[in-house]
Amino acid sequence: MAVGKSVPHDSAKGHVTGAAIYIDDYVPRADELVVEFVGSPTASGHLVSIDLDAARQVDGVVAIFTAQDVRGQNHYGGIISDEPFLASDELSYVGQPVVIVAAESVTAAKAARAAVKLEFEATAPIFTIDAAIEAESFLGPARQIARGDFAGTIDTASHQLAGRFNSGGQEQFYLESQAAIAFPDEEGRVVVHSSSQNPTEIQVVVAEILGLGQHEVVCVCRRMGGAFGGKESQAAIPATMAAMVAAETGRSARVVYNKDDDMCVTGKRHPYQTDYQVAFDDDGLVVAAKFDFYSDGGAFADLSTAVMERTLMHADNAYFIPNFEVHGQVCRTNFPPNTAFRGFGGPQGMAVMENVMQEIAIHLGLDALEVRRRNCYGKGARNTTHYEQPLGDHRLPEIFEELTTSSNYRNRLAEIEQFNQRSRTHLRGIALTPIKFGISFTSKFLNQGNALVNVYTDGTIQVSTGATEMGQGVNTKIRQIVADEFGLSVDRVRVMDTSTEKNNNTSPTAASAGTDLNGAAAVVACRKIRDRMAAHAAEVLSDPESGLAATEKEIRFAEGHIFDRRHPERRLEFGSFVASARRERVNMGARGFYATPGIDFNRETGRGNPFFYFTTGCAVAEVRVDRFTGETLVERVDLLMDIGKPLNPGIDRGQVIGGFVQGMGYVTNELLKYDAEGKLLSHSPTTYKIPNISDVPTAFHVDFIENHANHKNVRASKAVGEPPLMLALSVWAAIKHAVSQADVGAAADLPLPATGEAILKSLMREDSSDAASRVITPV
Repeated sequence: MAVGKSVPHDSAKGHVTGAAIYIDDYVPRADELVVEFVGSPTASGHLVSIDLDAARQVDGVVAIFTAQDVRGQNHYGGIISDEPFLASDELSYVGQPVVIVAAESVTAAKAARAAVKLEFEATAPIFTIDAAIEAESFLGPARQIARGDFAGTIDTASHQLAGRFNSGGQEQFYLESQAAIAFPDEEGRVVVHSSSQNPTEIQVVVAEILGLGQHEVVCVCRRMGGAFGGKESQAAIPATMAAMVAAETGRSARVVYNKDDDMCVTGKRHPYQTDYQVAFDDDGLVVAAKFDFYSDGGAFADLSTAVMERTLMHADNAYFIPNFEVHGQVCRTNFPPNTAFRGFGGPQGMAVMENVMQEIAIHLGLDALEVRRRNCYGKGARNTTHYEQPLGDHRLPEIFEELTTSSNYRNRLAEIEQFNQRSRTHLRGIALTPIKFGISFTSKFLNQGNALVNVYTDGTIQVSTGATEMGQGVNTKIRQIVADEFGLSVDRVRVMDTSTEKNNNTSPTAASAGTDLNGAAAVVACRKIRDRMAAHAAEVLSDPESGLAATEKEIRFAEGHIFDRRHPERRLEFGSFVASARRERVNMGARGFYATPGIDFNRETGRGNPFFYFTTGCAVAEVRVDRFTGETLVERVDLLMDIGKPLNPGIDRGQVIGGFVQGMGYVTNELLKYDAEGKLLSHSPTTYKIPNISDVPTAFHVDFIENHANHKNVRASKAVGEPPLMLALSVWAAIKHAVSQADVGAAADLPLPATGEAILKSLMREDSSDAASRVITPV
């Protein structure tokens, strides 16, 4: 059996040696053109004129295009079609594409780009959520989900808290920037190789903007050098630039953003501003809560409304709140359109709830762990979300209990609090936070996948799906699944490049559902072929003269052979059998289709089952904070998750560790800074701080809990891509615990990310002069 084993990532050797091919590694064709673009110089304004004369005179320039050259429609959007491919009148953010330049060389393309002159009239931009609210500048309708009677409960509770929580954005910081190469085909058709999580969207957008049918466009993706949601929708513009140049010039065209341009003009994780009210009893049990979420969607809708929807569905995190109202509104500002990022709105909602839990504990003088345990989802009546989806057989209470014990939480908490009473230079903090993350796209139609499986006469197999490989190991897992279906070793299975030519109308590889959907579709295809093979094998293995009558239902595939389980000694070697079956005209190829069952959600009522299942877990983080600099050291993390039966324990463990560390960056160091004109200042590794190897917790314990009740998903597995990122909220909560210890009984006003500067501001807050004096006066 291949499933359940730590089979090496299929590109591991290529990653390590540099042999893995990415878009910009393809050898240029002799006719290839270099494509650059000219972006808006202002965040808000009206385009008056475009002067291309000087640019056209640059030696080596072949073509220059503006919105007037677009043959099809100039607007696109995955949910709301409001984003122009090329700006033609309104300028909405700094760097918004206005002009495309195609040249013989990089030098010529850059020179022409610098020679383009844009005349514009600036208008007043919107750069804050408050300003957007005041101007009623919104994207999409307001949304809400409610359960119980918040208004009738809030005033009768023993305790109430209210406040505002701010969470910042986050740059995806994939190593391979946005990139695409387009090859012209006959009669204006085009093939696009794109670093994209969503080849079908590339196909659709290119066709619509070039005025082609979708059958005239093919999008191919071999692999991406990272994506994290940043290439779910935002790969469309560079891919269409390349496609337009190829279609109009008849020459191949390449677009590769440099890191500065990539960071400046692409969307990021949405910043949020949330007003909250919460009511609770003397034991910290929440009886009512209301969250009003406002996100910064940027200039256009992109995926912002879907991101907000998931925020509303994850605002409860892992807690049962009997009277709960959540409201959401996406704000339109003059920044690049914000987009998908690992967690897709879940982290922003969960962060507010974890802040609330920490605030309640401080207010009541309780251990925050006990407050979280008391509010955690349980069984029976406390096992249904605020949108009325039952959680099913979850293990949250057991995970809490097991991790509390295994991490020695209580003894460490006592020691930390004693340390904080003595130390005048450092503060330490500890927190245990849970996650409950729904697995599925919240839009029902996206929960589908298809696969093509071909078995060849030497006993090897090719499989094609709509899944895209971005380093997360989806191709390796699908190889394992297919190998097991035929009883073969994984080296006899190859997962092919993702192509819209082979797999049509596919969903993006997102929502942690890539393996779930495409792996299940591959199983369907395999079993169609296996049924045909079994029927033929029964004929071959039957021997009427000796009384052996093999039957189709008794045929087994294992260890590279096919046999009747009642007579395992009479075996057929897999490859030889396939060759003979072909001569008997047995069909050795099949398409498989899978649609996730049992999911449906009514957006009007805010009720239904938007998720197939939930991935859950908990993490304990311990931190040390320097009182004088705000520098934070994550000293230890203990992490426990229920991921069902892992398809590949090695890859899954890597995903958990990588996701958690990326989440650490989100909650601590990754701060986006813009100037007064809306230009990104933190647009390179020198000014934007992502975690490095020295930031990994000094002690990092990762473990999985057994869950034998999980049978819903492919091979009893659970998705693991996004959930661990949100467990990093334990690091933020531990920092809040540490900072609050500077003035015991006072809650620290701490935003997310908790940078060194934010920590110092919290320690030196005006309403706690005693705490401030302790900060600045060493022993």
